[in-house]
Amino acid sequence: MPPKALIFGSIGTLAEITDLERRAFNAAFDEHGLEWTWDEETYADLLTEPDGERRIEQYAAQHDTDVDAMSLHASTIKHLSCLVDDEGLRARPGVYEMVSNAKKAGVALGFATTASPDTLTLMFSGLFPDLPRSVFDYIGSHEDVTRNKPAPDIYEVTLKELGVAAGDALAIEDTPEAARAAVAAGIETLGFAHSFSAGRPFPDGVEEVDILPVDIFADEAPAA
Repeated sequence: MPPKALIFGSIGTLAEITDLERRAFNAAFDEHGLEWTWDEETYADLLTEPDGERRIEQYAAQHDTDVDAMSLHASTIKHLSCLVDDEGLRARPGVYEMVSNAKKAGVALGFATTASPDTLTLMFSGLFPDLPRSVFDYIGSHEDVTRNKPAPDIYEVTLKELGVAAGDALAIEDTPEAARAAVAAGIETLGFAHSFSAGRPFPDGVEEVDILPVDIFADEAPAA
């Protein structure tokens, strides 16, 4: 049976935004007078920590540097917003089709992210009008939980808000660490790695896909 709920788990499952994030961090570091540069390899390693503010804190600790991580992260969001305005965002292959098929089939749509509300606003502005935030029945943020991924909390909240049991849902995640949160919540999970997480092993039981199975709900769509 097709799932009753489709849950995208991270911003990177919806949009090609990871390198824009990396560049925004670097712009924030420059603005704050830090001689830090996160190249692609460095940023790929840092993505083992799903939370951007904690990435800054951990990197600062590794380099014995005192920083205001909250202020740095706020600057990063400001620069990311400018990059999105200037360059736009591209949805990842198959996202529009999968969302459309799920909606036609009456499947509940959730977005189990722990990103900040500001990050969500800029992402949906970059994808508008093709993927408006209104298409989702529930959208999480870091304000909804006290523990971020890989803890399962945001998935447990999402399931409750959608009114769906874990066994009736399908999650899509873009990094092994984020996928652990969905697995811990008991949800069947697809690993949809982006360019910065490709090649890293996902948890046992997670099916890794290069292309989203956009026709998974096709047979459930109502007849015209």
